[in-house]
Amino acid sequence: MDELTSVDPNWEPPVCWYEPVFSPEGLKSAVGDLQKNGGMGAVNAHEWWSSGIFVDHYDEGEPQDNFDLKSPTNSTAEGYKNYNIGKKGMFWRSVVRKGHENDIKAWDCGRIMFWQDAGTIPDDEHAPTPETLAAYAYDKIEVPKTKVELRPQAKSTVNLPTWVWLDKGTFQDIKVRAELPNTGLWAETTAKPVALHLEPGTDDAETFPASGDCEINDDGSIGTPYTKGDADKTPPCGIRYLRATNSEPYQLKASITWQISWEGAGGANGDLPDGTFETTQDMNVQEIQSINR
Repeated sequence: MDELTSVDPNWEPPVCWYEPVFSPEGLKSAVGDLQKNGGMGAVNAHEWWSSGIFVDHYDEGEPQDNFDLKSPTNSTAEGYKNYNIGKKGMFWRSVVRKGHENDIKAWDCGRIMFWQDAGTIPDDEHAPTPETLAAYAYDKIEVPKTKVELRPQAKSTVNLPTWVWLDKGTFQDIKVRAELPNTGLWAETTAKPVALHLEPGTDDAETFPASGDCEINDDGSIGTPYTKGDADKTPPCGIRYLRATNSEPYQLKASITWQISWEGAGGANGDLPDGTFETTQDMNVQEIQSINR
């Protein structure tokens, strides 16, 4: 299984957001472990501190600086008493999408861990929404490798069509759900396969259809399986190579386009950019040798 690539080069899931991580009791216990065992704890996605800041800020009520780079200085976070034990809610902390830890945008979520009353969402532009979770789920979608069935299999023949198809059931809708506990926020993102695109790997070839885009049939299959006697017919999905390969095979690229939609808490729903996954297969093409008598 592999991750999708968005067809829109300008779109990507959020780099950072906030989410709940500790109950009051959970934070007090975690700080106790830090005091006992030493080590560092995360006050946000970037900053790790010893138990001192946790005791000072979350137990004894001392203000601390955020790391949100507000002009002209960082903003100030007011402190808490006894980890807010007895109150209903959670402490929230920033999260950075995997692989983007060094992205400058990750510092947009620079607040140190903060309190949020139960049943409410932070009043912050980087607070999660159903669409945020839908984009997060998009980032976690894994799709099957695109290896198409070919006839003939081992070698194609110049000027004779190669049939391409995918059996039904190979590519089905894929759903990924993301939710934040104790917030009521959730989203489910669905990837639906809609087309196969073929690139022969050489200009000396024709695709069927001419665009190279083979649509998904109603039963979920793509193209039509080759049967005996079809050699001279035009396939609904396929390739005709016009020149034989030499020492190196052509690189046939096959990519599935996945249509992305989502639904989430409160009846929210929408679409996200289509995704693709591409694989490459070797194609050897031979000439037919004929003998004149």
